Amino acid sequence: MTSSIDIPATISLDQARRFSVAPMMDWTDRHCRYLHRLLTRNALLFTEMVTSAAIVHGDVERHLAFDAFEQPVALQLGGSDPAELAKAVRLAEPYGYAEINLNVGCPSDRVQSGRFGACLMAEPDLVAECVRAMRDATDRPVTVKCRIGIDDQDTEESLDRFADAMVAAGVDALYVHARKAWLKGLSPKENRTIPPLDYPRVHRLRARLTPLPVMINGGIDTLELAEAEMAHMDGVMLGRAAYHNPMLLAEVDTRFFGDTRPAPTLETVMGEMSDYAERHLAEGGRLNTITRHMLGLANGLPGARQFRQILSVDAARRGAGVEVLDRAMAAVRPLRSAG
Repeated sequence: MTSSIDIPATISLDQARRFSVAPMMDWTDRHCRYLHRLLTRNALLFTEMVTSAAIVHGDVERHLAFDAFEQPVALQLGGSDPAELAKAVRLAEPYGYAEINLNVGCPSDRVQSGRFGACLMAEPDLVAECVRAMRDATDRPVTVKCRIGIDDQDTEESLDRFADAMVAAGVDALYVHARKAWLKGLSPKENRTIPPLDYPRVHRLRARLTPLPVMINGGIDTLELAEAEMAHMDGVMLGRAAYHNPMLLAEVDTRFFGDTRPAPTLETVMGEMSDYAERHLAEGGRLNTITRHMLGLANGLPGARQFRQILSVDAARRGAGVEVLDRAMAAVRPLRSAG
């Protein structure tokens, strides 16, 4: 293990699901997950969605490799071909992901054209076939992330029908975004905010499916709201709030996992990320592939704007080294001590 921060190896997957960070395209890559793991020792982290075709026909190592420090990590797959998904799962098996998750929630046009993501909510029997094929290919848990419905579906009847098909296929858990996805007329960005949230519908689903673990996602942007949802759900998933304000993850272990160890500080995290960046640079990487995930670390502190500017602009310059992280920290530290 490369970090000096102690990460327990004993937390169960069921425990880790109590709080998870959502899979987010172009965001939750291995560098982002390393940062998030420094902030929370216990939460379940997710990869970006990777298509089964990319794994089967592409560079397996590039798509699937990760640092063991990131565990527990769930691999999210996109696809609708049961045989191809099963092959992708078999290729992922040696990497040791904590669980394999199937994306049935992404509303983008590119995803729809590939016949996966949220459009699959209209085809529960096909999704069930995919889940069965994935389960036959691994002993690891297979889960599904979905919406409460799409377009004009009746979210009471259609969501129950979809969930029942998943249960019959042997799914190990469901993550439910508490909004419909409108595949016609709304952009992916609009689909994250315009369809109304319906938490009670997800609460009813969880009560109906107990003891199957059901986690809720969508519009949860504070730890207070996450805690309120935990009264109804087996777990809560945060997405953009955790990405844009990552230091909130530093409170997760104490608040939701009963961890009594001191929460990581900004100084500690910046020091660890500097060591991590140095290793990445030594392997021929670029600094800004790491620092782009760190821009929100100083949110709310004096000097945060300069901190962001240094990590975005200076880190993108050719030859940028870890001294950029030191300069960013220095922009915040004097003002913190003075205040």
